[in-house]
Amino acid sequence: MGDVLAGFHAAWEFESDSVLIRFERGIRTPKLFQALGERRIPLEAIAGVSLTPGKRGTVVLRAVPRPGADPLMEAAADQLKEGSDPYRLVLPAERETLAEYYADELRARLTGSDPVDRFLVAAPEVPLQFKAYDGKASFDGRSVSFRWFWTGASSAKWKAGDQSFPVSALAGVEWRSPELFEGYLRLLRRDASGERPAQPDHDPAAVVFGLGYGPVHESLPFAAAVLAAVRSAGGAGAGAAPADAGARRDPADIADRIRHLGELHEAGLVTDEEFSVKKAELLAEL
Repeated sequence: MGDVLAGFHAAWEFESDSVLIRFERGIRTPKLFQALGERRIPLEAIAGVSLTPGKRGTVVLRAVPRPGADPLMEAAADQLKEGSDPYRLVLPAERETLAEYYADELRARLTGSDPVDRFLVAAPEVPLQFKAYDGKASFDGRSVSFRWFWTGASSAKWKAGDQSFPVSALAGVEWRSPELFEGYLRLLRRDASGERPAQPDHDPAAVVFGLGYGPVHESLPFAAAVLAAVRSAGGAGAGAAPADAGARRDPADIADRIRHLGELHEAGLVTDEEFSVKKAELLAEL
Protein backbone atom coordinates (compact mmCIF):
# COMPACT_ATOMS: atom_id res chain seq x y z
CA MET A 1 0.00 0.00 0.00
CA GLY A 2 1.86 3.12 1.10
CA ASP A 3 -0.95 5.53 0.16
CA VAL A 4 -1.88 8.44 2.41
CA LEU A 5 -5.40 9.45 3.36
CA ALA A 6 -5.49 12.90 4.99
CA GLY A 7 -8.36 14.03 7.16
CA PHE A 8 -9.00 16.62 9.84
CA HIS A 9 -6.22 16.61 12.47
CA ALA A 10 -4.54 13.42 11.15
CA ALA A 11 -3.34 11.49 8.13
CA TRP A 12 -3.23 7.69 7.75
CA GLU A 13 -0.46 6.08 5.74
CA PHE A 14 -1.35 2.55 4.68
CA GLU A 15 1.57 0.13 4.64
CA SER A 16 1.74 -3.59 4.00
CA ASP A 17 1.68 -4.59 7.68
CA SER A 18 0.50 -1.49 9.53
CA VAL A 19 -1.20 1.90 9.47
CA LEU A 20 0.99 4.86 10.39
CA ILE A 21 -1.15 7.60 11.94
CA ARG A 22 0.41 11.06 11.95
CA PHE A 23 -1.39 13.69 13.98
CA GLU A 24 -1.30 17.40 13.17
CA ARG A 25 0.00 19.93 15.66
CA GLY A 26 -2.42 22.70 14.77
CA ILE A 27 -4.14 24.85 17.37
CA ARG A 28 -7.46 23.07 16.76
CA THR A 29 -6.01 19.58 16.99
CA PRO A 30 -7.00 17.76 20.20
CA LYS A 31 -4.15 17.99 22.70
CA LEU A 32 -4.01 14.22 23.09
CA PHE A 33 -3.29 13.86 19.37
CA GLN A 34 -0.54 16.46 19.59
CA ALA A 35 1.01 14.65 22.54
CA LEU A 36 0.96 11.32 20.69
CA GLY A 37 2.60 12.76 17.57
CA GLU A 38 2.35 9.62 15.51
CA ARG A 39 1.45 6.00 16.12
CA ARG A 40 2.12 2.86 14.11
CA ILE A 41 -0.77 0.41 14.39
CA PRO A 42 0.10 -3.12 13.22
CA LEU A 43 -2.69 -4.72 11.22
CA GLU A 44 -2.73 -7.62 13.67
CA ALA A 45 -3.79 -5.09 16.34
CA ILE A 46 -6.95 -4.12 14.43
CA ALA A 47 -10.17 -6.07 14.91
CA GLY A 48 -12.30 -4.26 12.33
CA VAL A 49 -12.91 -1.11 10.33
CA SER A 50 -16.04 1.03 10.02
CA LEU A 51 -17.11 3.99 7.91
CA THR A 52 -20.02 6.05 9.19
CA PRO A 53 -21.56 9.48 8.56
CA GLY A 54 -20.09 12.22 10.73
CA LYS A 55 -21.22 15.70 11.71
CA ARG A 56 -21.58 18.67 9.36
CA GLY A 57 -20.78 17.04 6.04
CA THR A 58 -18.13 14.56 7.15
CA VAL A 59 -17.58 10.83 7.26
CA VAL A 60 -15.62 8.95 9.91
CA LEU A 61 -13.23 6.12 9.16
CA ARG A 62 -12.49 4.20 12.34
CA ALA A 63 -10.23 1.27 13.08
CA VAL A 64 -11.38 -0.88 16.00
CA PRO A 65 -8.42 -2.09 18.10
CA ARG A 66 -8.38 -5.66 19.33
CA PRO A 67 -8.95 -5.96 23.10
CA GLY A 68 -5.60 -5.99 24.86
CA ALA A 69 -3.61 -4.76 21.86
CA ASP A 70 -3.07 -1.08 22.72
CA PRO A 71 -1.91 0.08 26.17
CA LEU A 72 -3.36 3.55 25.56
CA MET A 73 -6.86 2.23 24.93
CA GLU A 74 -6.59 -0.31 27.73
CA ALA A 75 -5.67 2.43 30.19
CA ALA A 76 -8.46 4.68 28.85
CA ALA A 77 -11.05 1.95 29.54
CA ASP A 78 -13.68 3.50 27.25
CA GLN A 79 -13.47 6.92 28.94
CA LEU A 80 -12.20 8.91 25.95
CA LYS A 81 -14.57 11.36 24.34
CA GLU A 82 -15.33 10.71 20.69
CA GLY A 83 -13.28 13.66 19.48
CA SER A 84 -10.18 12.36 21.30
CA ASP A 85 -10.34 8.82 19.92
CA PRO A 86 -7.00 8.29 18.11
CA TYR A 87 -8.54 5.54 15.96
CA ARG A 88 -10.99 7.94 14.24
CA LEU A 89 -10.17 9.75 11.01
CA VAL A 90 -12.70 12.46 10.14
CA LEU A 91 -12.91 13.28 6.42
CA PRO A 92 -14.97 15.58 4.18
CA ALA A 93 -18.04 13.74 2.88
CA GLU A 94 -16.80 14.03 -0.72
CA ARG A 95 -14.01 11.58 0.18
CA GLU A 96 -16.44 8.86 1.21
CA THR A 97 -15.78 6.70 -1.86
CA LEU A 98 -12.02 6.89 -1.33
CA ALA A 99 -12.43 6.14 2.38
CA GLU A 100 -14.60 3.11 1.57
CA TYR A 101 -11.87 1.83 -0.75
CA TYR A 102 -9.27 1.99 2.01
CA ALA A 103 -11.68 0.50 4.52
CA ASP A 104 -12.17 -2.50 2.23
CA GLU A 105 -8.42 -2.80 1.71
CA LEU A 106 -7.85 -2.85 5.44
CA ARG A 107 -10.61 -5.37 6.11
CA ALA A 108 -9.08 -7.76 3.59
CA ARG A 109 -5.75 -7.69 5.48
CA LEU A 110 -6.98 -8.16 9.04
CA THR A 111 -6.01 -11.36 10.82
CA GLY A 112 -8.43 -11.62 13.74
CA SER A 113 -10.59 -9.88 16.29
CA ASP A 114 -10.09 -11.97 19.43
CA PRO A 115 -8.48 -10.46 22.54
CA VAL A 116 -4.68 -10.69 22.64
CA ASP A 117 -2.45 -11.38 25.63
CA ARG A 118 0.28 -8.88 24.78
CA PHE A 119 0.43 -5.30 23.62
CA LEU A 120 0.92 -4.99 19.87
CA VAL A 121 0.99 -1.17 19.73
CA ALA A 122 3.99 0.65 21.18
CA ALA A 123 3.47 2.55 24.42
CA PRO A 124 4.28 6.28 24.72
CA GLU A 125 7.98 6.90 25.18
CA VAL A 126 9.43 7.65 28.60
CA PRO A 127 10.42 9.64 30.60
CA LEU A 128 7.02 11.13 31.30
CA GLN A 129 5.68 13.41 34.01
CA PHE A 130 2.67 15.56 34.83
CA LYS A 131 1.28 17.70 37.62
CA ALA A 132 -1.76 16.39 39.46
CA TYR A 133 -3.72 18.43 41.98
CA ASP A 134 -1.91 16.94 44.98
CA GLY A 135 1.49 16.04 43.57
CA LYS A 136 3.88 15.60 40.66
CA ALA A 137 4.00 12.17 38.99
CA SER A 138 7.14 10.99 37.19
CA PHE A 139 7.97 7.78 35.32
CA ASP A 140 11.42 6.90 33.99
CA GLY A 141 10.59 3.42 32.69
CA ARG A 142 11.74 1.67 35.86
CA SER A 143 9.79 3.31 38.67
CA VAL A 144 6.90 5.70 39.28
CA SER A 145 7.45 8.57 41.72
CA PHE A 146 4.93 10.84 43.43
CA ARG A 147 6.14 14.08 45.04
CA TRP A 148 3.40 15.73 47.08
CA PHE A 149 2.38 19.41 46.91
CA TRP A 150 1.68 21.04 50.24
CA THR A 151 -1.18 22.99 48.67
CA GLY A 152 -3.16 19.91 47.60
CA ALA A 153 -1.99 16.72 49.29
CA SER A 154 -4.03 15.24 52.14
CA SER A 155 -2.61 14.75 55.61
CA ALA A 156 -2.50 11.02 54.94
CA LYS A 157 -0.19 11.55 51.99
CA TRP A 158 1.99 14.01 53.87
CA LYS A 159 2.32 11.47 56.67
CA ALA A 160 3.31 8.74 54.20
CA GLY A 161 5.84 11.02 52.49
CA ASP A 162 6.92 11.15 48.86
CA GLN A 163 6.54 7.78 47.14
CA SER A 164 8.50 5.68 44.66
CA PHE A 165 7.15 2.43 43.18
CA PRO A 166 9.34 0.10 41.11
CA VAL A 167 7.51 -1.42 38.16
CA SER A 168 8.20 -4.90 39.54
CA ALA A 169 6.06 -4.06 42.59
CA LEU A 170 3.01 -3.06 40.53
CA ALA A 171 0.10 -5.17 39.29
CA GLY A 172 -1.58 -2.56 37.11
CA VAL A 173 -2.89 0.97 36.72
CA GLU A 174 -6.29 2.54 37.28
CA TRP A 175 -7.01 5.78 35.39
CA ARG A 176 -10.17 7.81 35.77
CA SER A 177 -10.45 10.64 33.28
CA PRO A 178 -9.94 14.18 34.59
CA GLU A 179 -12.86 15.15 32.36
CA LEU A 180 -15.11 13.25 34.77
CA PHE A 181 -15.85 14.13 38.37
CA GLU A 182 -13.16 12.80 40.77
CA GLY A 183 -10.51 11.88 38.21
CA TYR A 184 -7.34 10.18 39.40
CA LEU A 185 -4.47 7.84 38.57
CA ARG A 186 -3.92 4.96 40.97
CA LEU A 187 -1.11 2.40 40.96
CA LEU A 188 -2.26 -1.11 41.82
CA ARG A 189 0.33 -2.83 44.01
CA ARG A 190 1.04 -6.54 44.03
CA ASP A 191 1.32 -6.61 47.82
CA ALA A 192 -2.10 -5.00 48.29
CA SER A 193 -4.13 -7.90 46.92
CA GLY A 194 -7.45 -8.24 48.72
CA GLU A 195 -7.10 -4.98 50.64
CA ARG A 196 -9.87 -2.41 50.50
CA PRO A 197 -8.38 0.52 48.55
CA ALA A 198 -8.32 3.88 50.23
CA GLN A 199 -10.00 6.79 48.50
CA PRO A 200 -7.57 8.29 45.96
CA ASP A 201 -7.07 11.51 47.91
CA HIS A 202 -5.86 9.43 50.89
CA ASP A 203 -4.01 6.71 48.96
CA PRO A 204 -0.22 7.24 48.72
CA ALA A 205 -0.29 5.11 45.56
CA ALA A 206 -2.60 7.56 43.77
CA VAL A 207 -2.68 11.15 42.57
CA VAL A 208 -5.93 13.04 42.07
CA PHE A 209 -6.79 15.41 39.26
CA GLY A 210 -8.42 18.82 39.33
CA LEU A 211 -9.20 21.69 37.00
CA GLY A 212 -6.03 22.07 34.95
CA TYR A 213 -4.25 19.27 36.82
CA GLY A 214 -3.62 15.88 35.19
CA PRO A 215 -5.20 16.66 31.78
CA VAL A 216 -5.93 13.73 29.48
CA HIS A 217 -3.07 14.45 27.09
CA GLU A 218 -0.58 14.19 29.96
CA SER A 219 -2.02 11.66 32.39
CA LEU A 220 -3.34 9.08 29.89
CA PRO A 221 -0.05 8.55 27.98
CA PHE A 222 1.61 8.34 31.42
CA ALA A 223 -0.84 5.65 32.53
CA ALA A 224 -0.39 3.75 29.26
CA ALA A 225 3.41 3.77 29.55
CA VAL A 226 3.28 2.49 33.12
CA LEU A 227 0.74 -0.17 32.17
CA ALA A 228 2.94 -1.39 29.30
CA ALA A 229 5.97 -1.57 31.58
CA VAL A 230 4.00 -3.49 34.20
CA ARG A 231 2.69 -5.91 31.59
CA SER A 232 6.21 -6.44 30.27
CA ALA A 233 7.58 -7.09 33.74
CA GLY A 234 4.71 -9.10 35.15
CA GLY A 235 3.16 -10.98 32.28
CA ALA A 236 -0.35 -11.09 30.89
CA GLY A 237 -2.02 -11.00 34.32
CA ALA A 238 -1.09 -7.36 34.88
CA GLY A 239 -3.43 -4.73 33.57
CA ALA A 240 -5.76 -1.83 34.05
CA ALA A 241 -8.59 -2.18 36.53
CA PRO A 242 -12.06 -0.68 36.41
CA ALA A 243 -12.27 2.59 38.32
CA ASP A 244 -13.42 2.25 41.93
CA ALA A 245 -13.24 -1.55 41.75
CA GLY A 246 -14.16 -3.01 45.09
CA ALA A 247 -14.37 0.37 46.83
CA ARG A 248 -17.27 1.21 49.15
CA ARG A 249 -17.87 4.49 50.92
CA ASP A 250 -19.74 5.40 54.03
CA PRO A 251 -23.00 7.39 53.65
CA ALA A 252 -21.53 10.57 55.13
CA ASP A 253 -18.75 10.58 52.54
CA ILE A 254 -21.29 9.97 49.76
CA ALA A 255 -23.41 12.88 51.01
CA ASP A 256 -20.40 15.21 51.08
CA ARG A 257 -19.42 14.32 47.56
CA ILE A 258 -22.95 14.74 46.22
CA ARG A 259 -23.07 18.15 47.92
CA HIS A 260 -19.78 19.10 46.26
CA LEU A 261 -21.05 17.81 42.93
CA GLY A 262 -24.15 19.99 43.34
CA GLU A 263 -21.97 23.04 43.94
CA LEU A 264 -20.05 22.34 40.73
CA HIS A 265 -23.34 21.92 38.90
CA GLU A 266 -24.71 25.21 40.19
CA ALA A 267 -21.47 26.94 39.17
CA GLY A 268 -21.86 25.63 35.62
CA LEU A 269 -18.75 23.45 35.79
CA VAL A 270 -20.75 20.22 35.45
CA THR A 271 -23.54 19.71 32.89
CA ASP A 272 -27.02 18.45 33.77
CA GLU A 273 -26.21 15.07 32.22
CA GLU A 274 -22.86 14.75 34.02
CA PHE A 275 -24.52 15.69 37.31
CA SER A 276 -27.25 13.08 36.91
CA VAL A 277 -24.85 10.31 35.87
CA LYS A 278 -22.32 10.95 38.62
CA LYS A 279 -24.99 11.34 41.30
CA ALA A 280 -26.43 7.96 40.29
CA GLU A 281 -22.95 6.41 40.45
CA LEU A 282 -22.38 7.76 43.95
CA LEU A 283 -25.78 6.59 45.21
CA ALA A 284 -25.09 3.13 43.76
CA GLU A 285 -22.06 2.85 46.06
CA LEU A 286 -24.17 2.98 49.22
